Amino acid sequence: MRRDTRGPAMNDDAPYPPDRTDDELARLDITVLLRYGLTAAPGTRRTALFGDGAAAAAVILDRLGTEPRSVAFLADTVRAGGLARAAELPEPLPHREAAVLAQEWLRAGTDLVGGIAADDTAADWLRAVATIIELKQLTRARGRST
Repeated sequence: MRRDTRGPAMNDDAPYPPDRTDDELARLDITVLLRYGLTAAPGTRRTALFGDGAAAAAVILDRLGTEPRSVAFLADTVRAGGLARAAELPEPLPHREAAVLAQEWLRAGTDLVGGIAADDTAADWLRAVATIIELKQLTRARGRST
């Protein structure tokens, strides 16, 4: 273990989370993170997907006015029917631009040979994205009420 002066003692294998702005997160290639993270064993690729990748997707979808419940519903759809079925939906999220992005992200997962495990991981990831959007909205609402 090493001691990081910015935080508590950390494992040498675990990088300290970088400070990224919403603009920096929004520029990440989420499709690539999904392609390499959905079927990856626990480790850096999975951490990148569920860390920066989920935060980036939340920033983008939040900026497009996507409600967290819509993303949570898509997560339930992926869990019930799989990535391939969800990717066939004509509008997986409300609003055209959000739907196009979601289809791109879902298709990235369908290209993998991950089966039900990849479907479940994708559903968990979408649920994480929904949670982050909800937290962003709650934080904004609290800021307006003070």
